[in-house]
Amino acid sequence: MGEGRTVSIQFYAELNDFILREKRDAAFEVYLNGPTSVKDLIESQGVPHTEVGSITCNHQAVDFCCLLNDGDQVSVYPVTAKVDPTRPGLLRSKPLPDIKFVLDTHLGKLAKYLRMLGFDTLYKNDYEDQQLAEIASQQQRIVLSRDRGLLKRKIIEYGHYVRHTQSLEQLAEIMQWLDIQKYMNPFSRCTTCNGLLNSVSKKDIASQLEPKTRQFYNEFKQCAECKQIYWKGTHYQRLEQIVQSITSETDTDKG
Repeated sequence: MGEGRTVSIQFYAELNDFILREKRDAAFEVYLNGPTSVKDLIESQGVPHTEVGSITCNHQAVDFCCLLNDGDQVSVYPVTAKVDPTRPGLLRSKPLPDIKFVLDTHLGKLAKYLRMLGFDTLYKNDYEDQQLAEIASQQQRIVLSRDRGLLKRKIIEYGHYVRHTQSLEQLAEIMQWLDIQKYMNPFSRCTTCNGLLNSVSKKDIASQLEPKTRQFYNEFKQCAECKQIYWKGTHYQRLEQIVQSITSETDTDKG
């Protein structure tokens, strides 16, 4: 087992974005010095395991723990259909009990949009990588990140490397990757702190409202955590249009 070995590996479709240009779209050989799992081989080439949808070794489906032998031929494929993390699969045998996210420091606006859709989403602009990984593992959350190194951490089971840089495009990307429309509960969470929103009587918060808001609006919600107040003003209407757009795009994808 201590002897070296040579295996052949090929990455397909968008997984080529992660590897050296000269290795893209073709099989290439890798020398292994000692026992090596498929996961270790894949990530040694720059591809986070969270981006992988399926793997074959010598034309047989395998999981990340498969140990490689001399002459093995490995093919690595991206996710080709929407992922439902609440259902088990060969590569990720422990389904999530529900849909929750934790985001790295580059994705603050995306966090607000996910909260707007009702998803439990943790975000701080000073999370360390180790802290993010531990939160994901302990609380069974999906990691969204633009840091490949973070997504390679073994304790992260579900995650995604966010390609886009604009927040609405990032949101569309996540909705195209995950089959989670059925879990949406728009306008049920605070976009600022992630707390749950509860209906509140106008008279109980009247002293906190601006005169025009108090005059023209009668229905309000308040965050149970930070106490921020929400109502259906022009900002709400713009967000509602975003929700409707996402919903219609998702329905089109299903069709």
